Amino acid sequence: MSAGKTPGRPGGRIALGVCAAVGVLALAACSTDDGSDSGATVTPRPTAPNTSDFSGEPPSALASSAASKKAEVKKSASAAAESASERAHDFEASVAADVERNRQEFTNALKDVDGQGNAMSDVSLTGKPLAQTNGVRALVVNITNKTDKKASYAVQVDFSDSDGKVVESKVVGARELEPGEKAQPLAVSSKPPEPHLTAKIAKAQRY
Repeated sequence: MSAGKTPGRPGGRIALGVCAAVGVLALAACSTDDGSDSGATVTPRPTAPNTSDFSGEPPSALASSAASKKAEVKKSASAAAESASERAHDFEASVAADVERNRQEFTNALKDVDGQGNAMSDVSLTGKPLAQTNGVRALVVNITNKTDKKASYAVQVDFSDSDGKVVESKVVGARELEPGEKAQPLAVSSKPPEPHLTAKIAKAQRY
């Protein structure tokens, strides 16, 4: 029996034991049965995780970023709504200012009028059913510029009770109507629908 195959030699067992212990980590550490060294080293390659299997909350950095974006969007939407509200308020204030300015102009135009004014033939009233105005008494003041020049009109509408007493007056008008042009402002009473009131044109001035 040759020396390399003599049983009981500790060197052979130790070599086999070492190979068995480290074979999982590096196959190149052990020689083949024929004594030759293959020289090849096998290193396990990590496998990318299947992200579709992930569950739960995202990493804190991602969650923080998402929350930040959500807050920015919410803040932007809130700012847009506030801006729209401010624009609407400004528009309403502008309209109210224009209405008041025009009313004051029409009132001044009627202030020194003798009698009923010079434009009674250019105006008329059309009543609107209370059912269409939610119980508010409103009349359409029909104004037509029957002259051949641009003109403005001021009209006073009086509301009288059953005794003929004037309980309310409203002033409306139209500015810079072209010849033949028409306007239809509303004379709206602030009085309740009952008792019944009679409306009529008290003054109409062209200026």
